[in-house]
Amino acid sequence: MATEFTVNNNKEFQDMIDNKDFRISKAIVDTILNNMNSKKKYVHILSVTCLEEDSTFDITLERKHFAQTLQENLPYYIERELYEDCVKINECISKLNQK
Repeated sequence: MATEFTVNNNKEFQDMIDNKDFRISKAIVDTILNNMNSKKKYVHILSVTCLEEDSTFDITLERKHFAQTLQENLPYYIERELYEDCVKINECISKLNQK
């Protein structure tokens, strides 16, 4: 299931991205890990509701980008010293790269 974020506007969400908000990284990684055995080509990662624009944006990720996306998010887990999660992420990256 995708993680939902509610922000006031697009800029607020962009600021979260620019500031490398760990909640985004965690949502992405958790969703990928939970969908490792799924047959879906695209996985719904995030829903972002912008209150001022009265809109919701859904962000999906194509399965073929799972390994690359996990690799991109791994430094955030290392930075926070979440080493057990790093092991899980590395195992999934290895499994995905074997295919």
